[in-house]
Amino acid sequence: MTIDNLSRRGFLALTGGAAAMAALTACGGSGSGDDPLRLVGVADQQKPLDELTKAYGKVKFNASYAPTDQVQTSVRTQLGAGNAPDIHVVYPGNGSAMSMAQIAKANLLADLSDQEWTTKIPDNFKPAFQIDGKTYFYSAGASVIGAIYNKKVFADAGITAMPTTWPEFLAVCEKLKQSGKIPIALAAQTPWVTQLITYALVPSTVYAKDPDFDKKMADGKASFAGSGWADAFEMYLDLQKRGYFNDNPNGTTFEQQTSMVATGEAGMAIQVSAVLPDFRKAATNADDLSMFPVPGGDTADGGWIPAGIVVGLGVSARSKKLDQAKAFIEFLGEQKNVNAWAEAVACVPLVQDSSSKIDPALDSFLPYMKNDKAVPFMDQAWPNAEVQPAHFAAVQELLGGKTTIPEALKKLDDTYRKG
Repeated sequence: MTIDNLSRRGFLALTGGAAAMAALTACGGSGSGDDPLRLVGVADQQKPLDELTKAYGKVKFNASYAPTDQVQTSVRTQLGAGNAPDIHVVYPGNGSAMSMAQIAKANLLADLSDQEWTTKIPDNFKPAFQIDGKTYFYSAGASVIGAIYNKKVFADAGITAMPTTWPEFLAVCEKLKQSGKIPIALAAQTPWVTQLITYALVPSTVYAKDPDFDKKMADGKASFAGSGWADAFEMYLDLQKRGYFNDNPNGTTFEQQTSMVATGEAGMAIQVSAVLPDFRKAATNADDLSMFPVPGGDTADGGWIPAGIVVGLGVSARSKKLDQAKAFIEFLGEQKNVNAWAEAVACVPLVQDSSSKIDPALDSFLPYMKNDKAVPFMDQAWPNAEVQPAHFAAVQELLGGKTTIPEALKKLDDTYRKG
């Protein structure tokens, strides 16, 4: 099985370019044993991993957590040098330097296929986890990209219903602006955040009209420049031209974005649901924060959403404690632990049972997922790890007025064609 040929209509998996950020911290899990297992994860996964390493109790852990941008480079360097952690962050699918496909193809990930939980991976999720039928990474479930919004700010602006079309979304932004609030907090200084507005729009501008777009791209029969990607970039920049972003998005960090929405300075931020707990933690009243899908179509029926498997873990193929590391992953695959992780990061559990809880903030996204109107995060089907950073840079340059949409799309096409 290749990632390039996956069907987006039948595959709701993936996240990767999206996770939350905090300073590198270290912690120890409880348990017995002499030498601890070394574990490196992304910052937004610290809460579930702290809880689950302690609950495991069979070994000690030397666990550390860092922002996405740091682990993408530091762990990949360690993998190449042969001194990788026993258990480490892995991104689903393909398209980034730390994605499952990129690392597995380099023979740096241990095969987890003999674990019982892997038999329960839904068929439409398998391209995020597997190559040639072998499973190389663990994740607890799927997240979505949408608008994290402050309910009090919306109410004060007289907004009583969530938008279901792009014109309605623009009207909401205008009401927020007229009320004296920043409509959309944008943190384009943090590279991975730059992609999220594009990703929120492209399902409607591209895949709702051409569900086979990925296959056509892989076959050389489609391009970024000749598709609804151009429309998504136009819509992105239109938000800026209308004054719906904060001043200097390219100088604004994820942490500042979080604070703006949490404190009511801004009405919303286009974000991945996995960071909703971070926004709630920063708010005086966590109940003030919820989410809704960003409507990218001119009609309610024309809107689709991005949904993707959240960042997870893999085992280094060169680990000196391979059996112990794999045993911990098998523990994570137990339903109660899938549920615990999914609940901690506000995602939909990979497999659900009667005890599974889905955050009420995701309720409005579930009909899209059930009705086949959700598609994977765009980078997961890209053929190399260079397109994603090219996209980051293109957005920053567009926001800074340093390039044009045709130039940006050409650069993406050229980078994609490197294979």
